[in-house]
Amino acid sequence: MTLTPNEQAVLDKVQSGLSIGGTWQESTTGATFEVRDPATGEVIKTIADATVEDGVRALDAAVAAQDAWAATSTRERSNILRRAFDLLTERKEEFALLMAMEMGKPIQEARGEVVYGAEFLRWFSEEAVRVQGDYRQNPEGTGNIVVSHMPVGPCYFITPWNFPLAMATRKIGPALAAGCTVVIKPAALTPLTTIFFAQVLEDAGVPAGVVNVVQTSKSSAQSSALLSDTRLRKLSFTGSTPVGVKLLEAAAQNVLRTSMELGGNAPFIVFEDADLDRAVDGAMLAKFRNIGQACTAANRMIVHEAVADEFARRVGERVAAMTIGRGAEEGNDIGALVDDKAVSNTARLVADAVDTGASIVTGGEALDGPGNFFQPTVIDNLSPQSAIMREEIFGPVLGIIRFSSEDEAVEIANNTEYGLMSYVFTENIHRGHRMIEKLETGMMALNSGIASNAAAPFGGVKQSGLGREGGFEGIHEFLATKYTLLPR
Repeated sequence: MTLTPNEQAVLDKVQSGLSIGGTWQESTTGATFEVRDPATGEVIKTIADATVEDGVRALDAAVAAQDAWAATSTRERSNILRRAFDLLTERKEEFALLMAMEMGKPIQEARGEVVYGAEFLRWFSEEAVRVQGDYRQNPEGTGNIVVSHMPVGPCYFITPWNFPLAMATRKIGPALAAGCTVVIKPAALTPLTTIFFAQVLEDAGVPAGVVNVVQTSKSSAQSSALLSDTRLRKLSFTGSTPVGVKLLEAAAQNVLRTSMELGGNAPFIVFEDADLDRAVDGAMLAKFRNIGQACTAANRMIVHEAVADEFARRVGERVAAMTIGRGAEEGNDIGALVDDKAVSNTARLVADAVDTGASIVTGGEALDGPGNFFQPTVIDNLSPQSAIMREEIFGPVLGIIRFSSEDEAVEIANNTEYGLMSYVFTENIHRGHRMIEKLETGMMALNSGIASNAAAPFGGVKQSGLGREGGFEGIHEFLATKYTLLPR
């Protein structure tokens, strides 16, 4: 497939090198790797492949820039972030098209990600000037307690492929606001959006060395080298729980501050008194956003037996009408999965569901190439023993399991090592409040299919992670608290 002139024009604007110390450079070995459109399998750009040495040079640059950036006034940091927000908003169409090409998501959803991702820049531009300390008398009356906050220092960010812009802004925004410098390693599957965003930061006036980008096909080696470097003071990772555990083990050797946004297995509970129109709309959003490739995606539809047949019928009709096609082309509801492994894994989970007693309402098949496409699918009557009840699907598959009592619904929902997101649909406000207390998740949406917002703390409990991104809480992930005694 030949790229359109508009697509090629956007790709031509994206740097192909590494951003280290304010310059765009080749890898020290000249190594490169290819970025492909998952909808066609074709190469869309070849870019520098960082070595371990490149990663260390990027940390050198971040360390060298740290003191000056920390000493930069909060107002100036705020102004730079606000300029970045404005520039990103102006370039919305270019970023959306780039994400649709390299990640596969539908173009209309990519536009939504630009809006969402940009909000972290605006939010933290406002938070930069509002970090508060404290001044109080000690109980003995012998002195005053002064509590202040200072930047933790150079940070290493590892971002995933599924939201290549929002995951970068959600980490870089608060770090810069707090006065920290950054080395970021975007996912090798979708590095172009992060590179393009770094160019926006340059245009907004971020000084050289404050943000460094070192994309690589050798993630483990680079991360090991940086995490063992005593100059690094913070790690933030978004990705799978098994990888997160390994990174935590490595980070513990230098007692690094860590933020971990890990896996999810979100329950979507529909009670018998739910507004079904609203619940179906919420299910479509919570399940099929980003082709189901989101840690917050509704993984288990837990539906009361009194309304399960009607719910299954309605979502089946909606899903059967969805259009499938290349994300960069207008009008498609379902784009390509990120790679062939994602297709194989989705097919495995669907086959296992059927083998354990479930029935397919619609879809259920991978599509012939080119591209990594899987039909949007609805499965009814999931067994508690099915793999879908334990594993993230990360694909366009909506599975329904039935329940008969509130206690049973809670038990099913909490029967997982994960605890990131949950969704509840009920018209009973008292039941809604009980769910807030009973569901073991860091976030919950009540009668809504989406909850993410830059002004809210994003994060999970149990094996879904540590720390929070966004909200008032987000900037404190990058600040160290200092207590000073002033004797009387």
